[in-house]
Amino acid sequence: MSEILHSKSRTSRDARWWLLLIAVAVIVLDRITKIVVATHIESGTGIIVIPKVFRITHVLNTGAAFSMFADSASPMAVRLGLVVFSLLVTLGITFLLWRYGKTWSAASVGFALILGGAIGNLYDRAVLHYVVDFLEVHIGTYHWPDFNVADSAICVGAVLLLAEMIWPQEETASSASEGEVRGA
Repeated sequence: MSEILHSKSRTSRDARWWLLLIAVAVIVLDRITKIVVATHIESGTGIIVIPKVFRITHVLNTGAAFSMFADSASPMAVRLGLVVFSLLVTLGITFLLWRYGKTWSAASVGFALILGGAIGNLYDRAVLHYVVDFLEVHIGTYHWPDFNVADSAICVGAVLLLAEMIWPQEETASSASEGEVRGA
């Protein structure tokens, strides 16, 4: 029986490299979409996709989420603060992903999405000094602030983490039986 358990643990795959690949995919998709928008849409303008609901725009966001701090009297301090904060978040999420991402879960995928989104926006802040936002949504009279692929990945990742906290994954039958075998 011991041989079966050891061979099973050798064949189980570490999900961390796949999760890092998800983060890289988010970064690449984010960069490509921002480059396409910056190349084809003049800053401050947009293309109507669904009238009164959805536009693809080209907005330069010098602030944080939802353009907070964009009108600060000290834009350099805001930019530096956001870059430092983004670096700290990136390091923290990388640590959490590496520590808890050995197996697939809603939380591990959430960490991967947040990591990719954080790096995508960090690149913009550090290199361009602003974040390119281009997705504009209206629901009735409500206007959602413009956002991008990185922002979307961060939000979906946060929802997955929240879902994992509210409804944690139950131990699978195979891992429960392994515990019983070890205890016997």
